[in-house]
Amino acid sequence: MTDLIASNPSVCHGKPSVKGTRIMVANILSLKVGGYSEEQIADYYPSLKVDDIRAILEQTKHLIPEEEPDDE
Repeated sequence: MTDLIASNPSVCHGKPSVKGTRIMVANILSLKVGGYSEEQIADYYPSLKVDDIRAILEQTKHLIPEEEPDDE
């Protein structure tokens, strides 16, 4: 994981979360995939800074599905 991401069996059932919080990384990824900007995510989770969110997204970018271009 990264300096910002932890997996602890006693926090969020062991799912990756932001260290020192109960904010699951999956929630941040879901918001990003849903079209939210880093700034909007930071507004939703005020304990996180935009730079924290960017670092988390960078470390987990392989988990975010890429959009397929429309062939229309």
